[in-house]
Amino acid sequence: MLRIFRTAAILSLTHLFVAACLPAVAAAQDGPAIDTGDTSWMLVSSALVLFMTPGLALFYGGLVRSKNVLSTIMHSFFAMGIMTVQWVVIGYSLSFAEGNWFVGGLDYLFLNGVGMEPLDGQTIPHSVFMVFQGMFAIITPALISGAFAERIRFKGYVVFILLWGTLVYDPICHWVWGGGWLGSGGLWGDSHALDFAGGTVVHINSGIAALAMAMVVGRRIGYPQSPMKPHNLGYTLLGAGILWFGWFGFNGGSQLAADAVAANAFVVTHIAAATGAVSWSIAEALHRGKASALGAASGAVAGLVAITPACGFVDVQGSLAIGAVVGVICYGAVILKGRLGYDDSLDAFGVHGVGGAWGALATGIFAASAVGGTAGLIEGGNVHQVWIQFVSIVATVVYSFVLTMIIARVVDATVGLRVTEEDERQGLDLSEHGETGYDL
Repeated sequence: MLRIFRTAAILSLTHLFVAACLPAVAAAQDGPAIDTGDTSWMLVSSALVLFMTPGLALFYGGLVRSKNVLSTIMHSFFAMGIMTVQWVVIGYSLSFAEGNWFVGGLDYLFLNGVGMEPLDGQTIPHSVFMVFQGMFAIITPALISGAFAERIRFKGYVVFILLWGTLVYDPICHWVWGGGWLGSGGLWGDSHALDFAGGTVVHINSGIAALAMAMVVGRRIGYPQSPMKPHNLGYTLLGAGILWFGWFGFNGGSQLAADAVAANAFVVTHIAAATGAVSWSIAEALHRGKASALGAASGAVAGLVAITPACGFVDVQGSLAIGAVVGVICYGAVILKGRLGYDDSLDAFGVHGVGGAWGALATGIFAASAVGGTAGLIEGGNVHQVWIQFVSIVATVVYSFVLTMIIARVVDATVGLRVTEEDERQGLDLSEHGETGYDL
């Protein structure tokens, strides 16, 4: 009897040992297993990036006149809804499904095949990668809204961002991150455009689209003769702080792992933002005699924009240089706007377009091999990488500008983009939404 009991116990322990080992064996056969630390970081990063869009809503909302505060905030808030649906239905597939050098295929339509298993080479669930990238697809078209604030029809805006996301954002995302011609294995073989977290995909793309939209929609009534002062700079500074906070997920999360490169991205992101705020304030003080709160906030955002493509490739010294330069050139771009005469209401082009272009080019200049494995112009005399960065900037500018102009003209001719003069004078909160931001 004792022998039977001992034999049964041995068999039971053997069964438990085999059962415990099978998942590890399967993981070793199938590829990298899910890493709980990486997954946790990516879930937090996804939430941080989403939080940036309400931050943008406050940043933009404080810069407009009080009669347009709700409509401006609504541009960002509603993007979280409509662009999520677009991303689920077709956007993710066009961006990341296997396709050609220009655009992805339809394998992931309605998130077909996007489940809990990791993609090749990743240690997070496919669904987590998808939702993280989806947060970028939300905020990018929302950034454009700063160019035409206070004068656009809400219906026209919704149709525009749906078409723009599908025809502009998704292809450019595929070019850089989804296996397209600017990315790894694309036009240059082993070399490729360096864009760690969205210098071309997000900032140059949205910035040049903002300029195109400002040109199509036209100036606000009374611009530039009538003063159009921000109604609540407190909102704007709070929004800038939220953007700064969320950007750690935006940049650090783009490593897709909780490792040393993500830590470097986190550190240099903060340094570039701080340096951008200081350099903008110095430039403004020298030019105007005073450093404004709006200037400090704008400089911080410009620093964040410029470090975005570079944060996984440059060290602390590179981030200091990038932040110092971007504050000055973006301040200059905002000043130049008045002389050129276009009405980019909230300086989406001056900050995101110009700052993103500098950041993309600076990535090739300051890339450090110890960080991302690529030596840039200063460390290794790598002129070729600077050339690739330049080509990526030009390609993004040309494609985004031309397609944005076409989309804008089509939407304007069908749905309509510009509100009537009467509605614009009344304010878009009432005319477009039947509400007021302040009931005093």
